[in-house]
Amino acid sequence: MAEQGYAAYLDQVEDVPADTERAVLAGGCFWGMQDLIRALPGVVSTRVGYSGGTVANATYRNHGTHAEAIEIVFDPARTDFRTLLEFFFQIHDPTTPNRQGNDRGVSYRSAIFYTDERQKAVAQETIGDVDASGLWPGKVVTELSPVGDFWEAEPEHQDYLERKPNGYTCHFVRPGWTLPRRESAG
Repeated sequence: MAEQGYAAYLDQVEDVPADTERAVLAGGCFWGMQDLIRALPGVVSTRVGYSGGTVANATYRNHGTHAEAIEIVFDPARTDFRTLLEFFFQIHDPTTPNRQGNDRGVSYRSAIFYTDERQKAVAQETIGDVDASGLWPGKVVTELSPVGDFWEAEPEHQDYLERKPNGYTCHFVRPGWTLPRRESAG
């Protein structure tokens, strides 16, 4: 895990509480993911980039097998990883391998890059609950891998839909999509 890089990133962000947590998710084009997730209660900051591949210093033009991903810094006193994952599974289709909407290819795969064993366990439980719920017509194909390097995307990709509100997105909130809660979820 790139803890040193993450610590340097947190040092650059003003007013980020020391007791935050990090999540890295991929669910298709990062523009729409960032636009919806940044508005959730408890989300302190987001940035888009590339993760899950092998190309160092990944860029939009050269990111190899990396997925377009979003790094989320959140306040665990206000939200939890399970809540983020439930929203993540609502706003993208986790049953289509290497595809979201019209976007196709490994860059657009669904993935959860967990930071520790607790996040891995919560992700496994949530995936199981999504599969059991019948809310999606197929089985979840979301990749579950430990987080590696996160390469921040170029400035023109950060906060894209805030700057271009009519820009492209394939993500949306699905009304009535509610995952049943478990007593042990969290």
